[in-house]
Amino acid sequence: MRAGWPLGGSALSETVMTTPATTPKVLVVEDDGSLRGAVERLLGLAGFSAAAYGSAEELLAGGLGEGVACVVCDLRLPAMSGFELLAALRACGSRVPLILITAYDEPGLAAEATRRGAAGFLVKPFHGTTLDE
Repeated sequence: MRAGWPLGGSALSETVMTTPATTPKVLVVEDDGSLRGAVERLLGLAGFSAAAYGSAEELLAGGLGEGVACVVCDLRLPAMSGFELLAALRACGSRVPLILITAYDEPGLAAEATRRGAAGFLVKPFHGTTLDE
């Protein structure tokens, strides 16, 4: 089992396998503009359609839209956190998998993410291929 993934493998790979033959769309929520752009480009190179947002509020204001396979979200954002975004999505009935990323790994944080329903948990910096493994 891969560290950080509750069930081994990755949320992206497992989601893609169950998504129709269209290009899977991944939404990225990251307040660091350079990292946001890098993750968006990385996902594009891996064959995903990606859209990036600077905040959880920005994503919620625009709605998930159709064909979203997964959300990759920073845990610590200036206003609404990744945990709060996850709760907001679940409260409105969305079951889209959400992978949390953070630069602040603390004991028990990955377990807390899993308990709250995150599909995965990654610590920054991570290798470019880690999202697609």
